[in-house]
Amino acid sequence: MTATYSDSRLTNLIALGTGEILKGIRGVGLLRGRELGEAGDDLAQNWIARVLAQHRPDDAFLSEEAVDDLARLDNPRVWIVDPLDGTKEFATGRQDWAVHIALVENGVPTHAAVGLPDLGVVFKSSDVRHVEGPLSRKIALSHNRPPAVAKYVAEKMDFEAVGIGSAGAKAMHVLLGDYDAYIHAGGQYEWDQAAPVGVAKAAGLHATRLDGTEMHFNNEDTYVPDLLICRPELADEILEHAAAYKEEHGSYEGIAK
Repeated sequence: MTATYSDSRLTNLIALGTGEILKGIRGVGLLRGRELGEAGDDLAQNWIARVLAQHRPDDAFLSEEAVDDLARLDNPRVWIVDPLDGTKEFATGRQDWAVHIALVENGVPTHAAVGLPDLGVVFKSSDVRHVEGPLSRKIALSHNRPPAVAKYVAEKMDFEAVGIGSAGAKAMHVLLGDYDAYIHAGGQYEWDQAAPVGVAKAAGLHATRLDGTEMHFNNEDTYVPDLLICRPELADEILEHAAAYKEEHGSYEGIAK
């Protein structure tokens, strides 16, 4: 007999289990580099898909590592996951990789979990609050393709712009108070954002597009150009500077030199 789990409990257990699988295959040291990254993607994806097929067979599924079935567009419930966010970081022994699990209902993440397995923690929308107190005066951005708009905002606010790994890691470090904001431009996909946005909003952080538009998931086109996650008291100022950058440059695109 299959155990019955609430959506919240299932979300959290999938994030935890995926992290354990990934740590296990990396920890024994039999694979390295690209082969390790590909194995991590494949094994984590397969396990998540099997779990959802058994426990939520009527729900839709969208994952970076699976063929997109557009029947999801007619389903009010879709699991949007990235089994391994930050494959390069994972495969090279860094800690800034993550596991993203989100249940999206009618376009909104209702249950979300972001695991940072190397830190031994899963951040859960069911039980999370962001750290308050003094500002760190730092903005997190991609270290592979640092967006110029993030550097622009940091300069205007006299903040430091710091590049770190996966989207989930950046968002959760804002939650922890290590950074005051995470700014992304240049493109991501729904699986990069659904779980971090779900957890961030549950924690009381601001999470929107760079023009302030609310996030809506389970679209036919899964590409999402930009993202802002930040402490709520900084949102208006950051959005104002981002708008000024766009007016000056015509878009949010552009990689920092």
